[in-house]
Amino acid sequence: MPDRTPRGVPRRPVLPRGVPAGGGDVGAMRRALEEAATAARAGDVPVGAVVVGPDGAVLGTGRNAREAASDPTAHAEVLALRAAGAALGTWRLAGCTLVVTLEPCTMCAGALVLARVDRLVLGAWDPKAGATGSVRDVVRDGRLNHRVEVVAGVLADECGRVLRDFFDARRGPLAGDPRGDTGAADTDWEPGPPNR
Repeated sequence: MPDRTPRGVPRRPVLPRGVPAGGGDVGAMRRALEEAATAARAGDVPVGAVVVGPDGAVLGTGRNAREAASDPTAHAEVLALRAAGAALGTWRLAGCTLVVTLEPCTMCAGALVLARVDRLVLGAWDPKAGATGSVRDVVRDGRLNHRVEVVAGVLADECGRVLRDFFDARRGPLAGDPRGDTGAADTDWEPGPPNR
């Protein structure tokens, strides 16, 4: 059947499987966790992201693909924002929410501001490189032309566990530890609030 959408009006995107339109922040985070798992299977750091429109429809998804694409900018958030922009036919994502398993870095936080995203929902904090409330707070910097509301800690334990498990598997048990402890308690990804 031909597309009868008037020219210049973006078509309503098809909702990816696994996220009901009314799933809210938790439903979208579960979809982001699915994206993170796919990234891990591909050898990338397991971070997943979903952009949800004002009506609750999923507009775009992304997962880290830096290794797979040999692209330093192929972060989950950037790829999800690109997909959402393509679905809407505009770079302005006003009214949208980005849901991501790990607190965005400076690059991704800047992209949220530039895309005019209204809300950010994050799982685990990143105390080393986070730029939405832990190390820096780019998205709420009063000197910029847009601010993003931040909702943190959604499925934080699950999001942190995915990252810890990924790095524990890569590192193996700590050398010289008679208990064979993997050091999971010492990992940099903790689901709690930042220590500011």
